[in-house]
Amino acid sequence: MKRNNWAGAAVLTLALALAGCGGDEAAKKAEAKAKADAGGSSQTVTVATAALRNLPRTVTASGTVSAWEEVPVGAETGGLTATAVYVDEGRYVRQGQPLVQLNDALLRAQLSQQRAAVQTAEANADRDQAALDRAQELKERGFLSQASLDTALANKRSSDASLLAQRAALSETRTRLSQATIRAPVSGLVISRNVTRGQIVSPGTELFRIVRDGRLELDAQVPETELGLVRSGQGAVVSSDQVGETTGSVRIVTPEVDPQTRLGIARISLSGGGFRPGMFARARIDVGANPAVTVPTAAVLYRENKPGVFILDSQGRARFRPVVIQTRGSEWTAVDGVTAGSRIIVQGAGFLGEGDRVRVAPAVQPAATAKSAAKAG
Repeated sequence: MKRNNWAGAAVLTLALALAGCGGDEAAKKAEAKAKADAGGSSQTVTVATAALRNLPRTVTASGTVSAWEEVPVGAETGGLTATAVYVDEGRYVRQGQPLVQLNDALLRAQLSQQRAAVQTAEANADRDQAALDRAQELKERGFLSQASLDTALANKRSSDASLLAQRAALSETRTRLSQATIRAPVSGLVISRNVTRGQIVSPGTELFRIVRDGRLELDAQVPETELGLVRSGQGAVVSSDQVGETTGSVRIVTPEVDPQTRLGIARISLSGGGFRPGMFARARIDVGANPAVTVPTAAVLYRENKPGVFILDSQGRARFRPVVIQTRGSEWTAVDGVTAGSRIIVQGAGFLGEGDRVRVAPAVQPAATAKSAAKAG
């Protein structure tokens, strides 16, 4: 009988133990379900509202420094030897300043011959004019036939034509002689020289290249998405790691966009500095104040190397939204991809995951308000 009672007690104890184990397992499952329903996060965060503000906006671009206008200088007359070269690369020249002297000895001899030929033609013309005058007088008095008068008139016309031809030849020789001294067609900076003393210069050969007025500009490459913001006359700051910064202004925006790179060109005139053609430089173009949605700079995160912010939805969960940064400041950043009025998670956003449920910390009361409330109490 005792054995039966002992056996019953053992069975009852085992049943109670199994029931307790089953209850613990059920409790654990319920707790896990509650955590899942809660979003898996209990992070306390602060929230700010995305606001629409008029912010000064800049467009960042980069490109190559080039000449505003490059003027090639060549020889108009050829086959002559350069006897002197007066300037070198890097020199600033004035319009009309001599650059190269060609050997003009032969041209000067030809000029003397042409002058003599002109004097001979002038003498012949004077002689024939006097003969014509006498012939006309004799014809009026009846001592000269019409044929003789016609001959005198023809001689006068021939000598006049000869005089005109000799004067034209003299003018041509003078022009060729003046071309033997190659002068700067414009004022500017000499950036290349392709002539040496003793070189036989051919007509049309480029001897120098001059940057007109020394003016340089930056061919800034602007993305097509921002090209519409850039206008002629807008100010810019152009910088280079080698020569520092200088100011400039947009001279023109080209109407074409490269179909491969999707970039347009804004030509920015440089006001000074040590820039040289061919250098690489960056530009910050001030395109004026534009309305933009702004979020706290501290709220901007990078996930997979892409910027974004966490938005607090109506259910109290964090949702990551990719954004495009327009301009960044110390406190506010202008972005695309977020609407004004959205609740942006600021502090604690770096520890969140998609869909996490969060607790919003109460707004911190400013010190002045807190003191006023204390006094009122």
